[in-house]
Amino acid sequence: MDILIVEDEASVRDILQSYFINEGWNVHITSDGRDALKKLQLHKLDLIVLDLMIPGLSGEEVCRNIRQVSNVPLIMITSKAREVDMINGLNLGADDYITKPFRMKEVIARIYALQRRINLLSKTGPSLLYFNRRKLMVNFELEDVYIDGQPANLTATEFRTLSILVKKPGKVFSRHDLSYEVQGYRFIGDGRVMDVHIRNIRKKIEEDPRNPKYILTKIGSGYKFNLQPDE
Repeated sequence: MDILIVEDEASVRDILQSYFINEGWNVHITSDGRDALKKLQLHKLDLIVLDLMIPGLSGEEVCRNIRQVSNVPLIMITSKAREVDMINGLNLGADDYITKPFRMKEVIARIYALQRRINLLSKTGPSLLYFNRRKLMVNFELEDVYIDGQPANLTATEFRTLSILVKKPGKVFSRHDLSYEVQGYRFIGDGRVMDVHIRNIRKKIEEDPRNPKYILTKIGSGYKFNLQPDE
C-alpha cells in the first residue's frame, strides 16, 4: 500500500513514517499542501494522512482540492476534538479522523478498518444496471454493454472506463483520476488519451455523440455519467 503523509511537525511525521514502513507500506512524505497535490498526480496512492493545521495551503483546502480530482481514502489529523465537528460541518470528504496526541496502535487499527470498509464496498453492488428506460444495459459480471438491445462492442479499456462512471452517476472524474482507476497509474501528460476513450464510447452508446446524454463533459474538470440507474 502506498501512503502519503502530509504533516509539518517533523516528530509526528517521522513516527508515522516509521510505523507505516514497519507495516510493510510504501511511504511518501511532505509538509506542504501544494506539494501533496503534486504527489497525488504523480503516484498511485492508496491512502493520504493529512494534518489539518499545515502552513501555506491549509489542510482544509488540500482536502477540498483532493476531492475534486480523486476518491483516494483520506484520514485527517486534528489537534482538538472539536475540530472534527467543524470538519464534518464543512463536509470536506475525509474518511476518518485522528486527534493529537494519538497512539500509533490506534492509527494502524483505523487504517486497517478503513481498508476493510473500502474492500467491502467495492465487492457489493448490482451486477447489472439499466439506464434511460432500459435503453442502456451494463453487465459488470460479463463485461458487456447493450444499447437498444444491441451489443455496443466496447473494448476492455472502454468498458472499465464506462463502468467507473456509471457506478457513481453525477460524480465528475478528472482525466487523471479515470486513468488511475482504469490503468492503475497516474497518467502524466495532458490526458488526451482518456479523451479518445470517451469519444469512442460515445460513438458506441450515444444516439448523437456530439450531443451526448450519457457521458457529459464538465469543462475544466472532467467527465461524469449523467443518468441515474432505472428503478
